[in-house]
Amino acid sequence: MTNRHKTCLLPTLLGVIILGSACLSAAQAQQVTSQNIPCSQLQTMVRTEGAVTIYYGSHLYDRYVDHAGFCATMERTKAAWIPSKDNPQCFVGYTCEQPHLTSKR
Repeated sequence: MTNRHKTCLLPTLLGVIILGSACLSAAQAQQVTSQNIPCSQLQTMVRTEGAVTIYYGSHLYDRYVDHAGFCATMERTKAAWIPSKDNPQCFVGYTCEQPHLTSKR
């Protein structure tokens, strides 16, 4: 690799590192913890955003969606309830899950 190619590569790498750091910071800033938010507000977040990652314990979290359109093609929705600030069984929307494959013998 020539010196000319190395100098062209350096700004590109720096841009990727800076962009990656900014995205990580944004993701960390949007952390939602269910026990700090009323049920109706959690439901509204999922409905308006379409898909939201919500923490419901110290290291427990999941991605909740408004409808199957936010899941992968072969996934289906499953109703989800989590504890909120004002309701121990708050229906927030759905999780996406892989269909169970049954083998025929």
